[in-house]
Amino acid sequence: MSKRIFSLSPLSFISPSPYEPRLFDDPTEAVDELTRLYERNTTFLMQAFDALGKGAAVTGRYRACYPQVSIESTSFGHADSRLSYGHVTSPGIYTTTITRPKLFRHYLKEQLGLLMRNHNVPITVSESTTPIPLHFAFGEGAHVEASATAGLADVPLRDLFDTPDLNNTDDLIANGEYDQVVGEPAPLAPFTAQRIDYSLARLSHYTATSANHFQNFVLFTNYQFYIDEFTAWARELMANGGEGYDAFVEPGNIVTHAGTPRDEANVVGRLPQMPAYHLKKKGHAGITLVNIGVGPSNAKTITDHIAVLRPHAWLMVGHCAGLRNSQRLGDYVLAHAYVREDHVLDDDLPVWVPIPALAEVQQALEDAVEEITGYEGFELKRIMRTGTVATIDNRNWELRDQRGPVKRLSQSRAIALDMESATIAANGFRFRVPYGTLLCVSDKPLHGELKLPGMATAFYRTQVSQHLQIGIRAVQKLAAMPVERLHSRKLRSFYETAFQ
Repeated sequence: MSKRIFSLSPLSFISPSPYEPRLFDDPTEAVDELTRLYERNTTFLMQAFDALGKGAAVTGRYRACYPQVSIESTSFGHADSRLSYGHVTSPGIYTTTITRPKLFRHYLKEQLGLLMRNHNVPITVSESTTPIPLHFAFGEGAHVEASATAGLADVPLRDLFDTPDLNNTDDLIANGEYDQVVGEPAPLAPFTAQRIDYSLARLSHYTATSANHFQNFVLFTNYQFYIDEFTAWARELMANGGEGYDAFVEPGNIVTHAGTPRDEANVVGRLPQMPAYHLKKKGHAGITLVNIGVGPSNAKTITDHIAVLRPHAWLMVGHCAGLRNSQRLGDYVLAHAYVREDHVLDDDLPVWVPIPALAEVQQALEDAVEEITGYEGFELKRIMRTGTVATIDNRNWELRDQRGPVKRLSQSRAIALDMESATIAANGFRFRVPYGTLLCVSDKPLHGELKLPGMATAFYRTQVSQHLQIGIRAVQKLAAMPVERLHSRKLRSFYETAFQ
């Protein structure tokens, strides 16, 4: 069989018909148009790939670009300053590329609606100059059979389609490192379309669940015991009608709807690296629980990707080492400050940046502890300490020269140590996602209290259920708050994007 040989000029692109920019003064109509444009362009790429795979003649490079939204403000006038987002602070043109508008429909309608109201300007929907990589056009979870590419065996894919370009996939905007070019539009959102697509693909890979199942309130844990307790509770909830929750989703996108028993035969063959479980509620107001395992690397990885979904809050509920002799196994630690010796975020968020406690989150966690345990006011100090949590990247830190880590921990007034909490809080600060930490003391290595196997089993059996219920109650309290209260101005820098 002869090979297909071709030579293409760098400019010989085959693209959908040109799109004329359109103005909208209604956010719903603008999002509908973004959806039509996005689906037109991704369908074009998928159909071209299918045709070439079946042997169609190669006549050029195929390219379709992301849609984008823009606004132009001509005033320095202040918008409603009670909100930390939804407005721009100076005249100019602001724009962002858009992907998966169906997934982000509610978010886009809210953000665009605020801009329209605050500035009394229309929204422009147009086609950007940023190509949609073929891989992302198929969307998350796409599976392309080898037979579908048989007709492309002799042609490098990158000669025919745009592929992900890491030169254009970064966190410069979120990190405050974006250099604005004079005369060019300013960013409207913290993430570009290709950065979002990259994370959506990674989320599916790491958690074995689709991005559309993620809820706006996320719990992270570092122990499987919490997952076991959560799944048992959620399955019982579904069997009893849901109590306001619509469905429970497990890895492999296994869905149990409210009012129906779980199909015990439908199980995922192998758990992913960081399995996610979603107790869904209308408007994504439910709870997502992710088992991040042990270590700051996993904590950074998963929050890097969940951040593009713009959740309303994420909380760490896991185990820690108690550092004070006055603490007992099973006591709780509410973090109000962090010592960051995890190092995974040093290049993105310098260690000299303070990570403040957020009042709304702290109050929700403390109230939840009171309600679940029955302790109130001064009595709460019997089982909970509020203080500094240190996060380290060395699981066997106890084996180091004690003059090093122990001295620093004492100087910082730390009361607990783990390997994930400061990472999650710091990435929340970095990505403007409200965060909090409530840990449970599971050992006291500085004071000779290490868990033996039998002790550990008894401890987990009695304490995990209560701790998890506290976390659930806390996110339920946060979900009941107005969104604008949660998205604190503490998380906003001098130069912020208008989108939350």
